Amino acid sequence: MTKYTVIGAGAMGLRYGVLVQERTGNQVDFVDTWEPNVEKIKEQGGVYVSRDHKDRHMVPINVSYPEDYTGDPDVWIIFVKQMQLADMLKRCAPLFKEHQYVFSAMNGMGHIDKISQYFPDNHIVGGTAMIATVLNGPADVDFMGAPRIGEMHMCNKTETNDAMTHQIFDDFKDAGLGPIMTDNFMGTLMSKVVFNAVVNTLCTMFEIQMGQFIEYPGVKDMATQLMNESFDACERAGIHLVETRQAEVESVDYVSRVANPYHYPSMYQDFSKGRPTEVDYINGYIAKIGREHDYVCRTHEFITHEVHMAEMMRKYKQQPAAATVAAK
Repeated sequence: MTKYTVIGAGAMGLRYGVLVQERTGNQVDFVDTWEPNVEKIKEQGGVYVSRDHKDRHMVPINVSYPEDYTGDPDVWIIFVKQMQLADMLKRCAPLFKEHQYVFSAMNGMGHIDKISQYFPDNHIVGGTAMIATVLNGPADVDFMGAPRIGEMHMCNKTETNDAMTHQIFDDFKDAGLGPIMTDNFMGTLMSKVVFNAVVNTLCTMFEIQMGQFIEYPGVKDMATQLMNESFDACERAGIHLVETRQAEVESVDYVSRVANPYHYPSMYQDFSKGRPTEVDYINGYIAKIGREHDYVCRTHEFITHEVHMAEMMRKYKQQPAAATVAAK
């Protein structure tokens, strides 16, 4: 048996942890710092779980603040926002042990560098998750999509997938998370970043679901333009994505039109609740790679500014429009 502890009892952390707990029989604990969430889970003895807004039921889970947790897991699963990760790792640092592994499939890029400050490369497993989940509020999560329809990729940072990496793979497979093992670490992670740089960002700016987004006939051209910049930047940096340009464009269509048409991407969920978005770790990260290798990703840089402008402009939506009177 493998013991897991999930750092971040948000939408994705709960989905991974609950499914591993329910379908594999492994022990799963949760560590979180969002007080309303932790206190609500403790008060009701678990989390309410729905699937596509139906079958809402209580799932008992064990949650602690980092300072109160006394467990010693074999594997940490990390799902927190990029901008919150450094503080979370610092608070959890006294809990980390030499034998432990860590898995993370967070959106964007930047987390691996931070995690590497606490764990050796051969104990770090990175991944991606094409799995839609919504946190309705504290201790209330909604798994989007049919059971076992999601897909994810994973790879040890050393690109040598050892016994524990394969054990994590097997547990995720039994949990119905659809894991696919690769031997290309950065190419695996960046393949999800370039996808999010199209769907998450554009859906957020227009405040629409993925199915609404794909209705626009120009989406393929927009996706192709963004993907070409992403691939050009990655190739100059020596990063070879596990998907082709065409496959990534086709994935934008399939996931938006078929797999998750009613889903609001996680970036929009943050945006709509007045939280900062992770655009700097997605489009901004791609643009950063380009600049570092003498290539300017003009569209990604422009979109990064647009999202930040939209964040700033939220303050005006909260105010009634001033009445104007035409001068006579």
